[in-house]
Amino acid sequence: MIIREATLNDSAAITTHLLSAMEDIVYKFIGEENPKKAEEFLYHFVSTENNQYSYRNCVVAEENQQIIAAASVYEGARLEELRAPVIEYVRAHHNKSFAPEDETQAGEYYLDSLGVSPEHRGKGIGSKMLQFLIDKYVVKNHQTLGLLVEEENTGAIKLYSRLGFKPVATKQLVGKQLYHLQINESCL
Repeated sequence: MIIREATLNDSAAITTHLLSAMEDIVYKFIGEENPKKAEEFLYHFVSTENNQYSYRNCVVAEENQQIIAAASVYEGARLEELRAPVIEYVRAHHNKSFAPEDETQAGEYYLDSLGVSPEHRGKGIGSKMLQFLIDKYVVKNHQTLGLLVEEENTGAIKLYSRLGFKPVATKQLVGKQLYHLQINESCL
């Protein structure tokens, strides 16, 4: 397995994997539980640049020339800029009053989503992706890496804690209460 920066050609696979991680949130964005519309919505952004879900902000895990996992990460200070096209699109096509809470901020690189294909779950792929991101952002670039996790997702919380992430706050995002976890050099 190799982990690498994503390319435009990876957009369909990235969409599938990110959607598996954030399906409920995309449903809130589009205002309905419609898998096809959710996929079309996310693909629109993954396959374009200058937004928070763009392939330019993604890394993928590839095995046997197949994308088996994807993660979206961007600089928290750029949230407003990267989210603007998403908000504009949602307001124009789905919900005129759409105003999501800030999920990140300056001072961290934000792991927006991480999805692993169902047939590869439980094999340590998510852990390897997280370790790759920790090495890239925390170890090599001396940055803080942050993420949000649902309070009831105890398996993910245990994984993040084992890797060194620490709780720093709670946040609300589209009606969900989430833990905000971070890792930086002091956590290693």
